Amino acid sequence: MGEVKVNALQDINLELYEGEFIVLLGASGSGKSTLLNILGGLDTPTSGSLHYLDHDLTRATDTELTRFRREHVGFIFQFYNLIPSLTALENVELVTEISADPMDASEALAMVGLGDRLQHFPAQLSGGEQQRVAIARAIAKRPDMLLCDEPTGALDFKTGKIVLEVLERINRELGTTIAVITHNAAIAGMAHRVVYISSGKITQVRVNTTRVSPGEISW
Repeated sequence: MGEVKVNALQDINLELYEGEFIVLLGASGSGKSTLLNILGGLDTPTSGSLHYLDHDLTRATDTELTRFRREHVGFIFQFYNLIPSLTALENVELVTEISADPMDASEALAMVGLGDRLQHFPAQLSGGEQQRVAIARAIAKRPDMLLCDEPTGALDFKTGKIVLEVLERINRELGTTIAVITHNAAIAGMAHRVVYISSGKITQVRVNTTRVSPGEISW
């Protein structure tokens, strides 16, 4: 921007493994969201390369990146991005209608503990319930990866733990690779690996030999 140049990420070298739960931990402005957006095909790196299995996403066209996001990636953001005029069930069905092999929308909502709230509109749901609808929408297309950007950031402690329990269950029962970016160091304990990011660089990678359950986490 003018004479100011900001390198959001520098010398990043990272692999995500099938079925793992990984936490990307760093302060605000450290580059976490940029990294997540690149991993999900929302942003394109200005240098380096990005590969998913045998796909070189660095060379992919916009159409190919759209297909990659649709077929392989689920996104969960801090704010829920639900459509207010649609019920919980209808919000999830938006995804199932364009997916090749989707879950039943009601099944996805049942998995996040909202089987009895199918016909409720977002305004009739709490913040934690809306976030769980967003998770159900993301997993309904059976993505290989679930990329979560501060999924508990707008929630209180008790509700945030419920959301983390849902994510842990999805990772354990469906085998979905989950990457969570957060500034909350307490969440790191439930991960297989923790990647520490500072000033656009990976400063440390830690493997948790013993993981804690969401119920054991406090902040």
